[in-house]
Amino acid sequence: MSINATLFIQAIVFAILVWFTMKFVWPPIVGALDERAQKISDGLEAAEKAKFELHTATRHAEQEMAKTKDLAAAHFAEAEKRAHSIIEEAKSQAVVEAQRIIAQARVEAEQQVVQAREALRVQVAHLALKGAEQILHKEVNATVHAQLLEQLQAQL
Repeated sequence: MSINATLFIQAIVFAILVWFTMKFVWPPIVGALDERAQKISDGLEAAEKAKFELHTATRHAEQEMAKTKDLAAAHFAEAEKRAHSIIEEAKSQAVVEAQRIIAQARVEAEQQVVQAREALRVQVAHLALKGAEQILHKEVNATVHAQLLEQLQAQL
C-alpha cells in the first residue's frame, strides 16, 4: 500500500469517527453540559432570590424591632405616669386621713377637758362643803345645803 492510500483510508476513518462522535457521542455530552449549565443558572437565581428575601426579612425585622422598642418605651412611660398618679393620690388620701385623725383627736381632747372640768367642779364642791362643815360645825338644812352646792358648782 502506498502512503497516499493509507492517508486516504485514515482520512476516511477519521471522517467516520468525527461523524459517529457528532451523531452519537456529542449530543449527550452537550445535553449534559446544557443541563448542568441550567442547574447552575437556576441555583444562582435561587441564591439571588434568597439573598433579596433575606435582605427584605432583615429590614422588616429591624422595623418590627423599632416598633416594639417604641411601644415598650410608651408602655414604660405610661406605667411611670400611672405610678406617679397613684403616689400623688395616696399622698392626698394620707393628708385627708391625717386631717381627720387630728380633728378627731381635738374633739376627744376637748371632751376630756370638759370631763376634767366637771370632775374638778365636783371635787371642789366637796372640798368646799367639807371646809364649810368644819367651819360651821353645826348642822345646816339639807335643802339649803344642796342649793348652796348647786350654786357653787354652777359658779365653778
